[in-house]
Amino acid sequence: MNPSKEPDNHELQRVSKLSDEELVKRVVSLKDASAYGILYDRYAEKIYNRSLRFIPIREEAQDLTHDLFIKLYYKLKLFQGQSSFSTWLYSFTYNFCLNYLNRKHKVKQEKEQEFTDQLHDAPEEIDDTELMELKAEKLKAALSQLEVNDRAILLMKYQDEFSVKEIAQTLEIGESAVKMRINRAKKRVLEEYKNLRQ
Repeated sequence: MNPSKEPDNHELQRVSKLSDEELVKRVVSLKDASAYGILYDRYAEKIYNRSLRFIPIREEAQDLTHDLFIKLYYKLKLFQGQSSFSTWLYSFTYNFCLNYLNRKHKVKQEKEQEFTDQLHDAPEEIDDTELMELKAEKLKAALSQLEVNDRAILLMKYQDEFSVKEIAQTLEIGESAVKMRINRAKKRVLEEYKNLRQ
């Protein structure tokens, strides 16, 4: 990531006005460290805050953010522009955090087939209005009790407003499996919330 020469201020100002997608092209094609630095400045705090939702220990979330940006530099070539860069980056972040936690806690990844086999026996769909009526602090506490995969899918849908299709692409599973997981996670967070009130 070391440039052959430092860009002058005029060039740096010009590059800083480029869109995310244009910056990605510069990083991939020219190995432009200043362009990557601008992407880092735009997103580091947001990515840190997302990491903090998964790992509520500040130092560990900071380390995770640092590691993520190192890996991201080498993975930018995978960005195809089919969605906005920010959406792609948040998907990358969720996957990075999930993989980190699954390695750390040795949690086995759930397979799509397990859910598609259960689709016919799926519980009645939970209405979103029930979730919206929950008090914020207790909801946060209830979310913290969920398994990381359940927590992640609810954050993607309700906090970052990912569509079912975007979640499916992020988790690399089918849309029917996404709907099943969301419904299961909603049911679990409601159960945890009710337990907190008792």
